[in-house]
Amino acid sequence: MSKQPVITEQVDVNKKLPCEKSPEQQLAIMEAYTTAFQSTPERFAREVRCLRVLYPALFRRPEAEDLLLGRLDALPIGFGCVTSVGGVGHYCNFAKLHQLRDALPTPEQRERVAALEAFWREHDTRSIYFRQTLTDDTLGKFVDVNFPAIATARLSGMYLDYPQLMALGIDGLRQRVLQQFCMDAENASLRTAFLEVLMLLQQVIDRHIALAQEEAGKAADDARREHMQHLAAELAAIRHHKPETFVQGIQLSWLYSLCSGVVNYGRMDDYLGDLLVADLEAGRLTERQAIDYIRSHYRLIEARKTTVNGRVIVGGKGRRHPHNADVYCRLAIQAVAENQDTEPQFTLRIHQGMDEAIYQQALAVIGSGLTYPILYNDDVNIPAVMNAMGVDEPEAQHYVPFGCGEFVLAGRGVGTPNTCMNLLKILNIALSGGTDFWDGKNKSGGVPLTAPQNITCFSDVMDNYKRLLDYYISICARAQAFSYKVMNEQVGFLFTSLLTADCVQRGKALLDGGARYLGGTNETYGNINAADSLAAIKQVIFDKQLCRYDELIAALQADFVGYESLQRALIAAPKYGNDDDEVDQLAVEMHRYVCDGVRESARRVGLDSYLVVIINNQVNTEWGRATSASADGRHCGVYMSNANNPQSGADKNGPTAMLNSLLKLEARYHAGSVQNIKFSKNLFNTRLPLVRAMMDSWFERGGPQLMVSVVGKGELEAAYQTPEKYPNLIVRVGGFSARFVNLDRDVQREILNRTLND
Repeated sequence: MSKQPVITEQVDVNKKLPCEKSPEQQLAIMEAYTTAFQSTPERFAREVRCLRVLYPALFRRPEAEDLLLGRLDALPIGFGCVTSVGGVGHYCNFAKLHQLRDALPTPEQRERVAALEAFWREHDTRSIYFRQTLTDDTLGKFVDVNFPAIATARLSGMYLDYPQLMALGIDGLRQRVLQQFCMDAENASLRTAFLEVLMLLQQVIDRHIALAQEEAGKAADDARREHMQHLAAELAAIRHHKPETFVQGIQLSWLYSLCSGVVNYGRMDDYLGDLLVADLEAGRLTERQAIDYIRSHYRLIEARKTTVNGRVIVGGKGRRHPHNADVYCRLAIQAVAENQDTEPQFTLRIHQGMDEAIYQQALAVIGSGLTYPILYNDDVNIPAVMNAMGVDEPEAQHYVPFGCGEFVLAGRGVGTPNTCMNLLKILNIALSGGTDFWDGKNKSGGVPLTAPQNITCFSDVMDNYKRLLDYYISICARAQAFSYKVMNEQVGFLFTSLLTADCVQRGKALLDGGARYLGGTNETYGNINAADSLAAIKQVIFDKQLCRYDELIAALQADFVGYESLQRALIAAPKYGNDDDEVDQLAVEMHRYVCDGVRESARRVGLDSYLVVIINNQVNTEWGRATSASADGRHCGVYMSNANNPQSGADKNGPTAMLNSLLKLEARYHAGSVQNIKFSKNLFNTRLPLVRAMMDSWFERGGPQLMVSVVGKGELEAAYQTPEKYPNLIVRVGGFSARFVNLDRDVQREILNRTLND
């Protein structure tokens, strides 16, 4: 039964542009980076020296349509926060290094690449972590689908304190560092490093001033020349001072983001809205010009092609000047509608009392077939964050979803998901007494489990499952905390530390006790398949006694070959998503058990919080490929359910029943979940009041979030059969959107099989 699925390091649906530098130039930069690393043992000074090799050298020239500047390449060796734009800490992406090696023309150059690879095999941040963390059978690297749990080291969930950047500017940040560190000789190395990266940021700005001037010099028309001359002046203004115009605010926040390596961009309406309104009121900008700037900004985000990141947040409670923020929000929704891109992951926080016109505008864009804005309900999520993270309401108002939908407090803490669990694989291992039928290996981790022949009642099944869950929760919690320890030993994440509370005040780097909240998250997959499987076991094996428990185990091992009647009975058992309390309550029980177990483990490993995120990307499909047959009737290798949504096609009683089931999994115990719903264009747009009433009811009764896909009936099927005719059809996969034709075929099938409400 066992196969060897390909191990991918990231979801990489949107392919990046080739590097602007030649392979020879890339090799020279990577060698200089390696030399800087080798010659500087102190971590903060080493980070600064390495960053100087990369910046501003790796910034690209503007494209012809760019109204703003800031395009950046990532090399196979470099510095970063996440694998989607290079790697983590001092990283080496070995697969991309091999591609570069093959592109070099001479044996001598290829030997130089081999020398780099040999060095970074020992010093790449994630490799250091993996050597000390992974096990043979229970904990694999992200994303090795053979394992029940996977771990990595990354810093994907950071949101910077952009309001502080807007309020202080570079000179203000410099003064703040000097004031905080003036009596702190012990942390002089960190103070020096902070000051030096601010100088590096000014050099990056200088490079973009030069690029704007070069673009002006070769412009074919007066308008382009004048625009680039104006942009050069705007960039010069932010070398020292805080932004005074909308363009200055965008450019400073964007260039800082690129230097820091962050891939999510915060509540833009909150930190750019005041500058926008001031420009509009003074006549420096028209609304049309502002929309065009926002479109250009968002195209720069899209050019990074991070797939599951690139979050821009608008709306919601806790903004400083809601009226000004709503002006940005309205124009930004229009910009998203005009761009028709898959990034940024444009997210609207909604709440009772918000501007109704903005909500209607958002629904109209969703109805056009674009999957944005994603809707998050502040009336549910703010109290949920207060409970889950243990913070007060003013702090909880700063929650933001990142990546696929995990929550973190913007500018205040860390919440990166460095561990994931396959709950269905763990259940299957528990059912068998410890063996993963996928590859025949024992993956019990030494946990004592009752053998199948000794299972006499459903409580025995639940006891086995919970004991094994406890083990995997424990090893994941330790792996999460250890990932921060390893990263902190290697780097300071200096740019990120400067704009995260309370690093400067404490005189500490981000992961060294600086961040106000050091949290983590654990992505869980197969939640609903596991609940459906438990419900089917209870009904078919123990309530109706249609077969013995050991026969069920034999059927799962055989992928139901010779056990077709049993499979039909399992499929006919109640399924989550139909407002059926029998199966829904089992889903609720396991939801609470896993969420509580993960949250309570935070204290044991020294984290402020460690929370479940029930999100999704295509890993539900990738992990399904290596998960044996399950007791819900699912065949070996078939995709699993998407987040806490029903298994594709299992919801038979309409959208209201489906949403009723979803409501039972309360939001207050975790750090984010994903709810997908798919409507036909005919239903959504011709009966919008009905759809709106259903959505309003969902949010009022406790629905935390909704991701709405609106497609023409038969459109997905046609795109599956003739992809060349539908190159721009956008779908919501789970935690990200993508052009349907770019997805793997089994991912396309999973989306196709989701219920279409028509």
